[in-house]
Amino acid sequence: MGVRRRSGSFVLRVNPILCDGFGHCAELAPELVQTDEWGYPILRSEPVPLTDAGVFESARYAERGCPRQALHIHRISEKKPQ
Repeated sequence: MGVRRRSGSFVLRVNPILCDGFGHCAELAPELVQTDEWGYPILRSEPVPLTDAGVFESARYAERGCPRQALHIHRISEKKPQ
């Protein structure tokens, strides 16, 4: 049993049709989410390395805590050179 290293990165995505602007995501993942004046999320667009465990955990809390299940963590795998 070895150590699993996280490689790649992730971004948090929102389905704007499902989102009702409750703003829980901004409370659960303030590093990734800001809200507009109506409470709808404005998400950080640049990928975050999976090695940043604290931010990844916040994203997971936000994804699970969304009452409308409008958030999704999109993983971006690292392409290995051939």
